[in-house]
Formats: sequence, structure tokens, C-alpha cells
Amino acid sequence: MGPILTGLVLFGVLPGPLAGCTPQGMAVGIVAKAATMAMEERGFVGAVDDGAIDLAINGKLFETNEKLFRQVNVTVREGRVLLTGSVPRTDHRIEAVRLAWEVEGVREVLSELTAEDTSDLVDYARDVWLTNKLETTLLFDSDVQAINYSIDVVNGTLFIMGIGQDSAERNRVLAYAREMPHVRRIVDYTRLKTDPRM
Repeated sequence: MGPILTGLVLFGVLPGPLAGCTPQGMAVGIVAKAATMAMEERGFVGAVDDGAIDLAINGKLFETNEKLFRQVNVTVREGRVLLTGSVPRTDHRIEAVRLAWEVEGVREVLSELTAEDTSDLVDYARDVWLTNKLETTLLFDSDVQAINYSIDVVNGTLFIMGIGQDSAERNRVLAYAREMPHVRRIVDYTRLKTDPRM
């Protein structure tokens, strides 16, 4: 496998194991994923950089504590890292944040980790359903560039991270989030495209 193909596999451009894939299927998958990444506001290079950061943080979590790796969800946009999930102890929250900051390219770490998971299978299923429902709603709204948003729901708290084209689009996304049933809290980490800090 050449260096370019290896890089594409590492950053999620290629689907998992290549065994059993036809060359035509692989080509379609590569083109589709690359086109999607290029369409995002952060662009192809930004998406690859974020993918590398995500991979490095997850690698550090896994090496440090496999259980911590399974309990912490990592979302990366433009070098901004959002950590969500539930960990058993407060020192695990601190450790996850410390590990995230160790990765080159990280500009900000936003920790929404909670200690002690009180959710059950029903709560988890509801969180997954809410995440999928909001992502689908945004996808089918032509006034929202859904590709620029990441949605994560943990124990009824809905986290939104991404780049809004303007205030109207951002407000539209937040309005959809407020209409979602069973959401106890909404945490908005979106930035506007015109934000000078971007």
C-alpha cells in the first residue's frame, strides 16, 4: 500500500478493511468521501487535519486506559476538540483533557465529560435516536449546510459543534435542537463563518 493510500486509510477516506472490496467500489468510496470532505467549510485539508487529531487523541486514550477510550467521545472541528461521555471518576475527566492537549494541532479543548454514568440502555438508545433525528433533519433542510455540523447527545444533553454560514443558519439549527423531545440541555459550540478567530 503506497503512502497516499495509507494516509487516506488513516484519515478515514477509505472504508475499513479493504479485503473483499472491488476496485470500482473502492474508487467510488474514495471519491465520495473526498468530495464530502472538500465540500465542508473547513475544506479537505482541514478535514484531514482534524481526522489526524481525532486519531491521535483516541490513540492516546487507548494507550493510557482502554476503558477511558471506550467512555470518551471525541469530536474535532478546526483543531477544536469536544470531549463528551461519562467516566467513573473525576480524575479520568482531567486525564482525558490532558491527553487531548498533548496532541499537536489542538487549538482548544472543550470538556463536557461527566463523572459517573447513570444512564441505562434505554437512555443510550434515546441519545442515538436523537442524534440521528437531528442530523437527518439538518440534512434535508436546504437552508442549512448540514455537513458543517457535528451532533452528539449524551444523557439527554445535546452538543452542537460546527461552522454556521450566518446567524440565520445557526439560529435555524438551534431551533431544530430546541424542538427535539427528551433533550434536557443544549450546548452550542458553533462558530460563524465570519468569526475572526477562525
